[in-house]
Amino acid sequence: MVIDGEHYPPVVAAALEVLRRRYEVVAGIFAGGREKLRGGFAAAPGLAAGPGADLGGLARELGLSRLAAVEPGGDDVAAVLGAVRATLREARAEALVDLSDEPVIGYRERFLLMSAALAEGARYVAADTEVVPQRFARLDAMPALGVIGTGKRVGKTAVSGWLARRLNGRLASRGGVVVVAMGRGGPPEPELVLGADGLGPAELLAASRDGRHAASDCYEDAVLAGVTTIGCRRCGGGLAGAPFDDNVREALPLVEAGGAALAVFEGSGAVVPPVVCDATVCVAGAGQPLEYIAGYLGTYRLLLSDALVLTQCEPPFVDGAGVAALVAASTAVKPGLRILQTVFRPRPAQSVRGRRVAFFTTAPEGAVPRLAQALADDHGADVVLVSTGLADRGKLASDVARAAKEADVFLTEIKAAAVDVVAEAAASTGRELVFCDNEPLAREGDLGSLVDELEQLAVERFSARDRGRWADASGDGPGGEVRR
Repeated sequence: MVIDGEHYPPVVAAALEVLRRRYEVVAGIFAGGREKLRGGFAAAPGLAAGPGADLGGLARELGLSRLAAVEPGGDDVAAVLGAVRATLREARAEALVDLSDEPVIGYRERFLLMSAALAEGARYVAADTEVVPQRFARLDAMPALGVIGTGKRVGKTAVSGWLARRLNGRLASRGGVVVVAMGRGGPPEPELVLGADGLGPAELLAASRDGRHAASDCYEDAVLAGVTTIGCRRCGGGLAGAPFDDNVREALPLVEAGGAALAVFEGSGAVVPPVVCDATVCVAGAGQPLEYIAGYLGTYRLLLSDALVLTQCEPPFVDGAGVAALVAASTAVKPGLRILQTVFRPRPAQSVRGRRVAFFTTAPEGAVPRLAQALADDHGADVVLVSTGLADRGKLASDVARAAKEADVFLTEIKAAAVDVVAEAAASTGRELVFCDNEPLAREGDLGSLVDELEQLAVERFSARDRGRWADASGDGPGGEVRR
């Protein structure tokens, strides 16, 4: 539990008596404050008590066998997170109960405590708040690589598709890659989608006319990456990324039966897939507020991750100073975290060279000149229209009508109303429909090398697993379940 020196120790002692009726109290963390402590003491910022930090008297007064000290309000975020996590781990604690308050522990500090607890599989409990770690199913048949995000429209599916396409080629002789994608428009039962069979507009139109959301992430991955995918659904998402309802666990038998060399579990928005992943990459949009990535429970997502891919690292999303601030804040949370800055460029699935093209995208209006220029320069397209209304059906209707008059080719991302509006309009007006990928390009460094390293890390960690590693596993899912 967490205490502070702004509470008079006898008051804390009385609260501990109440707490002991519900919990076995195995350790305490002193978070600072001196007002109510007679004599006071010194504490090392972010570290367990050491020489010169006289916590013994306070610990005895409170009946605690272990009392560590941190300074959550300091600048060394990583030290605070590390100290709290180490205390929880060494005490084998299942919950972090917060008995502190302002001015020692404010909003920012509470999210640090939550993130540290969740990263150790412990729940965070305060007077009126409880945040519970998600239960993660365990996959034993093959290594798992997670792709999580910090929000919607940050390019997570584009990065996941690029990653899957590269690794599927490298691992083809050993069974390739299977992608499990959970989306807000996914199927009621897990759906196997064979991307290698050459899915195209006709197949997606058929799926849409059959009542399915044919622009769901599983179709985007299958069509543009050419890999086998399993489509799942989820509804709602908690602060720490747990879905309110999902059917990902039901997909695990399909994953295990497929014989792939690697499973890629793709999150949805800021929701984290409910499966233990041997390595994880976090995808964040550089135009998001900094707190969404390195603050709040973005901190928890960074703690889960082995690498961070920052997307949209250019105007109109963000300037150079904004990217530098994001990198610095993320590194402060997790020193040594691999961070790669990227931008997206459109990549048509078929040639559009010399054709009059109407491009349909979910990008903002400010990105239109750059997108049109890239299609012209890199792919030889005569761009007559760029519509940013793909996720705005009211705006999209007029753009589709204009495109039918001016364009030979409807070029569209596989998102939002791409199939049930744009593809249907192309079919009814006799226009060719071409799907378009968003290809991530690294500003510095090598995305391919990073992806390869993550795959190797996943394999190494998978090989090191044993049944005893997850001491709290239950037997109610494939391989059991764990808290993370």
